[in-house]
Formats: sequence, C-alpha cells, structure tokens
Amino acid sequence: MTQALIFDVFGTCVDWRSSVARAVAQALPGVDALAFADAWRGEYQPAMERIRAGGRGYVALDDLHLENLHRVAERFGVTAPDTLNAAWERLDPWPDVVPGLTALRQRHILAPCSNGSIVLMTRLARHARLPWDCILGAEIARDYKPKPEVYLASCAALRLHPSAVMMVAAHNDDLVAARAVGLRTAFVTRATEHGPGQTTDLTPADDWDIVAPDFIALAQRLT
Repeated sequence: MTQALIFDVFGTCVDWRSSVARAVAQALPGVDALAFADAWRGEYQPAMERIRAGGRGYVALDDLHLENLHRVAERFGVTAPDTLNAAWERLDPWPDVVPGLTALRQRHILAPCSNGSIVLMTRLARHARLPWDCILGAEIARDYKPKPEVYLASCAALRLHPSAVMMVAAHNDDLVAARAVGLRTAFVTRATEHGPGQTTDLTPADDWDIVAPDFIALAQRLT
C-alpha cells in the first residue's frame, strides 16, 4: 500500500521555463528571455554531474544555479544581477498541481524529492502554495538524482520501506532510478515543459505503476 508520495518538482510540479523567462525579461530587458532560460537550465545537469561523478563535493543547487547564471550571462554578453537567481524560488505551478496535491494529501504523506535545496523548496512551496508535509530530496542525501541515495534517503527519513513510497515525475529517467531501488512509480505528462517543440518525455517509457495526464487524475487513481 502506498503511504507516501514524493515528487520531482522542476517540470513536474512547476513551469520553470515560463517563470524563469518572465524573471529574465524583467532583469535583462533586450535579452531573448526564453533562450536565456533554456540555456540556464541547460547547465543544470552538467553542473550536478560533476558532483555525482565525484569530481566535486556536494554543493547546494542554489549555488550551482548562481554559478550557471553568470556562465550563461557571459555567453549572452550581459551582466546578470545575483538577485535573478531567486527566479527559481518563484516558479508557478501547473494549473492541476495545487488541487491535485490537496486531494492526494487527504490520504498520503506528500513531499518533494527534488534536486533543489531545502530552502529553495521551502520558498518555492510558499510561492506556489504547494501543500507539502515535509521537504526531502537532494540536500538530505548530499547528492543528486538519479543517484539511488537520494530516493532511499527520502524513504528513510519517512521511516517507510521503498515499496510504500511512490515517486511521481514527468521524466522517465527519474522513474527508472526510483523503481531500481524499490519505489512505486507514477508518470505524469508535461508535454510543454521545454516549450511547444518538446520531443522528450511525451509518453511513458515503461509500464509505470500509474500513468496519468495530471495530478487530479493521479489523485482519482489513488483513492
């Protein structure tokens, strides 16, 4: 029986692309805001991979985002204020997320299992009104998804066997890693996370325990 659901956040729960682009347009007028947001996000995995591979000790995502911001700003030929980094704390939720989480919370413990830091997830939750019961994820594991330690640390913090925890994500690779260490899995499609031309994660890549079009449908499947 599933007792807790843990969630990928960037892309699955919130629309990072439009939200970051909005902040970029305000801070850096004249820059192609969507291109800048995509480039900033493009530095996300390479920055974490250096840590996952052991080439660098754990660094919180807030700090990686700031390093990446200045790297991308230089590429675009502009100087970005450090305050722009707070854009990642003000991402808007997809329309189904808050009502879906509210329904799910009636029967399940809910928490993010994100690569974001505890403070980033906390501030984001306050902005987006995400009704988490607690904040889990990369910082308690001192590593980054899809390393198995991140999923297992979240289960351990809840004192639940992985089989009693379901990972919810719009990214197939996240679910592959979660299933490999015994968690249940739910795929929720976010076909425009990367914009109208998205080509990845449009369909489930495996027979996940649940496949749903949104969080409201997910809640209905779990009642």
